[in-house]
Amino acid sequence: MRKPLGAALLALAIAGAGAAPAAAAPVDSAASFGKGLDTGSVTSVVNDTVASTADTLGQVLSPNAKAKAVNFAGTVALSNCSGSVVRFPASEDNDPALVMTNGHCLETGMPGPGDVVVDQASSRTFSLLNASGSKVATLRASKIAYGTMTDTDVAFYQLTTTYAQIKSSYSINALTVADTHPVKGTAITVASGYWKRLYSCNIDGFAYRLKEGDWTFKDSVRYTSACNTIGGTSGSPVIDQASNKVVAVNNTGNESGERCTVNNPCEVDESGNVTVRQGINYAQETYQIPACFGVDNKLDLNASGCVLPKP
Repeated sequence: MRKPLGAALLALAIAGAGAAPAAAAPVDSAASFGKGLDTGSVTSVVNDTVASTADTLGQVLSPNAKAKAVNFAGTVALSNCSGSVVRFPASEDNDPALVMTNGHCLETGMPGPGDVVVDQASSRTFSLLNASGSKVATLRASKIAYGTMTDTDVAFYQLTTTYAQIKSSYSINALTVADTHPVKGTAITVASGYWKRLYSCNIDGFAYRLKEGDWTFKDSVRYTSACNTIGGTSGSPVIDQASNKVVAVNNTGNESGERCTVNNPCEVDESGNVTVRQGINYAQETYQIPACFGVDNKLDLNASGCVLPKP
């Protein structure tokens, strides 16, 4: 998984490529993992920026008809990653809103294998985007409701505002997290608030286990090659183009063809066979998460159907 972008590299990337990401201040928590920002070299940052600009322009000129309904409304930009304001099927308008991103994007540092963060105070801010990708507000967290990199790679921040307040002030609805397992072949869009960029492809299949360094993820979504996500897309919602619901959270990809190393996850099947797919990217399913949040969006890891790891 990829690294956050330092201020000096950001300035150079902007000067060399003429395109600015949605946020500047680095957070070191994603320092060596997944689709956080890559500081492996100045060249890699500039190339990613140029590629992002060119690909986004191409999508504007030749949009995918199936993806027209998917836009940036409800997505957010973090200082080093992407995310989205999300609700669950049973959430109510007056519940405190939640922002979903990756566990490896936490400002407190990447959780180690087996680590779970629950109800930890946070005042982190998020840039809320409208449908066209313009920033319309700064949202603030009251706490990290949940975060882990065990079995999955997800974090939820509880905000100081409710869904109703966000809707009333900015005319933006939260994205709904689907509570059913995603389906192979589904047309999806990965919506990156950091880069203000949409990636459209299909679900190619599922990895029984995805191993990356010391971390192992269960039942991960594998994209077709068209979703060539880059550093900064970590935490982006993966949206079903037909339902406009969130089915996964973008988090990693195999960059150089290495076997089961950081930035080079490998697939492990039920028999222990290992498959390496260079250039292919992945997300973590979210359908099981709604069962873990109850009344007032309160986390309950003991609730029936909740399979998220416990502290």
